[in-house]
Amino acid sequence: MSDHNDPQITSDWGDWLPRTIEAAEPDGVALWYLGCNGFVLKGSDETSVWIDPYVGLGDPPRTVRMIPVPFDPHDVYDADAVLATHEHTDHTHGPSQAPILANTGAPFYAADDSLAVTDDEGWTEHWDVEADQLHEIEEGDSFSVGGFDIDVVRVNDADATHPVGYVIQYGDTTVFHGGDTKPHDGFAEVGERYDVDLAVVAFGSVGRVPDKETREPQRTRWYSDENQAVEIAEALRADRMLPSHWDMWKGLTADPTALHEHARGFDYPERLEIVEIGDRVDV
Repeated sequence: MSDHNDPQITSDWGDWLPRTIEAAEPDGVALWYLGCNGFVLKGSDETSVWIDPYVGLGDPPRTVRMIPVPFDPHDVYDADAVLATHEHTDHTHGPSQAPILANTGAPFYAADDSLAVTDDEGWTEHWDVEADQLHEIEEGDSFSVGGFDIDVVRVNDADATHPVGYVIQYGDTTVFHGGDTKPHDGFAEVGERYDVDLAVVAFGSVGRVPDKETREPQRTRWYSDENQAVEIAEALRADRMLPSHWDMWKGLTADPTALHEHARGFDYPERLEIVEIGDRVDV
C-alpha cells in the first residue's frame, strides 16, 4: 500500500533464501512466505511462480516496514513467472520485481493498472526487461506456467483500482491467492468450482496511518480482520488458510494466532497455517 520506490535494496539475510528455494525438490507443491503478501510456489517439475514479491522499505513515516528484507532480487535466478495482484507499491514494484525478470527472462502477469506502474517506473528503460515479458491479464483469463495452471478471478479490494486474484492448480493441489481482498459474494462460486487446499488471506488490524497527501493520521483498514478472514476461507471451502500481510506495516500488525478462536466454530478452514517470513509450507 506504500508509494515509495526504493533506489537500492539491501537484504538483511544475504542470499540463503533464494538459494534454498532454488535447491528445493518438492514432492508436490511447496510454498515459501516472503513476508507482506509475497510468496513463491514451486512444483515437483522445478517450476517456480513468484506472487507479489516486495522487498521495499515502504514510505516512512507513513508506512514503516516491520520485518527483514529477506532477499536481494538481483540474487534471484530461478523464476518461471512473476504475478501481481494489484497496482499498490507493495504488490507491483520495479526495484523488487524488475531485477527478477531481468535475471530470468520470466513473464510478468498483471492487470492493466499494475502494468501502468511498470510504464510509470520505466521497467523496460531502467532494467533489462523486455516489453514482451509484460502480459496483461483480467478476470476470467487462464494461463499455464510449467505444471501450474492459473485462473484469474475477481476479488474485492476497494482500495485498489483493478485488483485480481489467482486460483493456482498443480495436479490435484489448488492454492488461492486473493491479494488484499475482503469478503466477496463470488467466493462461494470459487469454492464450488475448485477444491481449494490452501487459501492465502491478507489479515491485519485497523490502525491510524498518515494520509498520503495531508499526512494527518487516518483510521485505516487495508486488510481483513479476524471475522472477515474466516468468512473468505469459509466461502472458498478452503481446507487450510494461511494469513498474510499481518507482519508488515507498523500500526497495522496483528496476531494471526487469534484466528484459531474465530475459525473453530466453522467447517472451513479445517486448519490454519501460521507462518513467519522465510517459512516453507508443503501444500
